[in-house]
Amino acid sequence: ILLLRSLSLSPSLQWTGKKMENTSTEAEARDPNKPWSLADFEIGKPLGKGKFGRVYLAREAKSHFVVALKVIFKEQIEKYKLHHQLRREMEIQTSLDHPNILRLYGWFDDDERIFLILEYAHGGELYGLLKKNGYLTEQQAATYISSLSQALAYCHGKCVIHRDIKPENLLLDHEGRLKIADFGWSVQSSNKRKTMCGTLDYLAPEMVENKDHDYAVDNWTLGILCYEFLYGNPPFEADNQHDTFKRILKIDLSFPSEPNVSEEAKSLITQLLVKDPSKRLSIQKILQHPWIVKNADPKGVCLSDK
Repeated sequence: ILLLRSLSLSPSLQWTGKKMENTSTEAEARDPNKPWSLADFEIGKPLGKGKFGRVYLAREAKSHFVVALKVIFKEQIEKYKLHHQLRREMEIQTSLDHPNILRLYGWFDDDERIFLILEYAHGGELYGLLKKNGYLTEQQAATYISSLSQALAYCHGKCVIHRDIKPENLLLDHEGRLKIADFGWSVQSSNKRKTMCGTLDYLAPEMVENKDHDYAVDNWTLGILCYEFLYGNPPFEADNQHDTFKRILKIDLSFPSEPNVSEEAKSLITQLLVKDPSKRLSIQKILQHPWIVKNADPKGVCLSDK
């Protein structure tokens, strides 16, 4: 079904309970040409369930390197004709190496399943934190927007447009550092694209109108997320798809009186939620924005409580 290849994990990494770090004594070196198999891993608790499979906590048997093992059923790939999308997702994610992007270390398969060997993010989904707290502090929101901006600048530098940034696709490590986790709708291209994809509340106007789009769709999504982090809901949310589309195209943006959000934060949001993609704030200017400079943790570390 798919021509799969595997990448080697570093055998000298161990799990300490809080973070992964190099050990002084290297474990037995692994033959990089030997393909991975399920027998190489000890499988732990389930971490999540999706439409096409499940994710489990796991560790490599020899080194005890802890990972998340994503199991995808080939039957589902066949049923929904996802061969090309999955291959593209795997190729893009394995090529990316940034502290705010979840690593895809490698993959292998058997007769029925495809296994993705992923970095384990101890803190879970940012979506869970947002729903638990209702909204985030300005310090938390600015830190996450700064981390996202740095990760997207790296992606854009490699001609990768993400196209589906949302809280469910953002994970947190044990110190609250943000990790972009899902590259299912990503594309690697220096040319403009036309495919309408992503999640309704986060779509940029040019995607709603089926126009060509480029990296600026990710900048738009940063504005949507900044608003959602601070207010608890996306700005153009409506009762149905038609009304959401109308609000997006009109840039029907309003700021509730509660919770109390600074004018600097509102300024950043309004400079990102601009209909003309060429007039949206650039990633570099996002990182230089006074609200980001004032509130974001420079190390990207975020406490989990409000």
